[in-house]
Amino acid sequence: MKKALLLIPFGVIFGIAALSAQDAREIVRRSDEKMRGTSSVAAMTITTTRPKWTRTMRIKTWSKGTQFALILIQEPAKDRGVTYLKRKKEVWNWSPAIERTIKLPPSMMSQSWMGTDFTNDDLVKESSVVDDYTHTLLGSETVAGRDCYKISMIPKPEAAVVWGKVLVWIDKKDDLQLKVEFYDEDGALASTMEGSDIKKLGDRLLPSRLTMTPAGKPGHKTEIVYESIVFNQPIADDFFTTENMTKVK
Repeated sequence: MKKALLLIPFGVIFGIAALSAQDAREIVRRSDEKMRGTSSVAAMTITTTRPKWTRTMRIKTWSKGTQFALILIQEPAKDRGVTYLKRKKEVWNWSPAIERTIKLPPSMMSQSWMGTDFTNDDLVKESSVVDDYTHTLLGSETVAGRDCYKISMIPKPEAAVVWGKVLVWIDKKDDLQLKVEFYDEDGALASTMEGSDIKKLGDRLLPSRLTMTPAGKPGHKTEIVYESIVFNQPIADDFFTTENMTKVK
């Protein structure tokens, strides 16, 4: 007895692929919105570790949607008052030591932020993980004992992004980003970020510790530890101005 051939129209296959991509984008969008809220005010420490030294900073951040962010360094004393501002597609830096406000060009987004293993783009988020990438659901994997979606993010041709590819693992139950791998334009792994110490921050469950480890550099890592976050409190757009960079406390 001959087996019947199951013929699936090309349009149906295309539709399934489009649905998968849309689902992957939606998963990333939910996770990103959970980390941001409509706005947030956060206090955190950032510890950079090298084979021969360790350096810790205390910072405060304000953000509003995907358009506005302001970072204030509070410690150590030599960096106190340094601020970074994202306003729509512009990124600015203010340094009390030289009393100058400098607009950062897109070419600086891939550079180290304040000597850490995070880039300027990682901290001020000039690029959008939702809008600047094409998302593909690769399957499921377990990370830190949690069942996660594994999603590939490839930058769109017109997007001005730092990475050539990003792989992200997002917890299926709570939309938590538990692991992210960043690849350069040649396809080589550049660094890996892991989320841990999951706890309630503000009104939601989030990883309270983010550890960035550069590839091929033993003894190098940077950890961000959230001390507190308040979500969804009103912040006026005019808080995020170059004038306010020199005044914020």
